[in-house]
Amino acid sequence: MSEYQAFVVELTGNVAHVQINRPEKINAMNAAFWSEIIDIFQWVEDTDAVRAVVLSGAGKHFSSGIDLMLLASVANEFGKDVGRNARLLRRKILELQASFNAVDTCRKPVLAAIHGYCIGGAIDLISACDMRYAAEDAQFSIKEIDIGMAADVGTLQRLPRIVGDGMLRELAYTGRPFGAEEARSIGLVNRVYADYESLLAGVMEIAQQIAAKSPIAVTGTKAMISYMRDHTVNDGLEYVATWNSAMLQSNDLRVAIAAHMSKQKPEFVD
Repeated sequence: MSEYQAFVVELTGNVAHVQINRPEKINAMNAAFWSEIIDIFQWVEDTDAVRAVVLSGAGKHFSSGIDLMLLASVANEFGKDVGRNARLLRRKILELQASFNAVDTCRKPVLAAIHGYCIGGAIDLISACDMRYAAEDAQFSIKEIDIGMAADVGTLQRLPRIVGDGMLRELAYTGRPFGAEEARSIGLVNRVYADYESLLAGVMEIAQQIAAKSPIAVTGTKAMISYMRDHTVNDGLEYVATWNSAMLQSNDLRVAIAAHMSKQKPEFVD
């Protein structure tokens, strides 16, 4: 693993803990954040020993979203030509989208552990994760509307499938803050924990449970669920039949069945 400016990454067992590490800036997403997260999730992809990822924030908050200094630096590049300014902005937006696409398309499950502020771009980030969990002090807001823009890095595209169309519209149009219990009630988070310590311990335990399963089976399950976002049931059934025609030949199936019959805990190779 490399050293990062905006993150700390640790591997415990088969779980990678990826922590945003700019607590003095409320974990605002600076230029290093956007490039490093791509590198980190490429490492996750390439490292078979990593079977699940926990994403959290250091300090008192998960993240306050995009660093406004980064937005200002882009604006400073503007010239007098509207077309060229638009080209510059479009390129920058697509670059930022690619950072969270790396999280979304990661073949390993990604679990977000959220405490304190989770605002603006941080909502885009957790929307790209497989599951989300919160401490009681978590505060959420789709804040972009309050700075005169539409969220453009994934919230408006991914959250309708998570919280439903009507609820997303309310939160996106108003930008109002909402807490952990409401987030749980609308399906944004799976569980709420009393504090940061119990949150992190609980999410790591869930990640370890996932990591103990067959990595072939977990990858296949995530691939099938993700595929169904944009396909019909029949498409999905056809796809899983093709997928499993190969994957059911894995030795993991024999290991899992033997362990089940002998009431032993299975051990799967990376």
